[in-house]
Amino acid sequence: MKQEIWALLLTHYAIRHIMKDAADTVGTDPDDLSFMRSYRAIRRQVTNQAGFSP
Repeated sequence: MKQEIWALLLTHYAIRHIMKDAADTVGTDPDDLSFMRSYRAIRRQVTNQAGFSP
């Protein structure tokens, strides 16, 4: 259970970090970006998920 919570927290942090970088690139406020739209865009870019079975 702890491992799953850490995984979710780290994933959330990673998405927020990418959102900040994207906002800095275009010169906008990161708060103007949608978390869910960013999540979906990132997920579409990940073609190979885990290469192994959990």
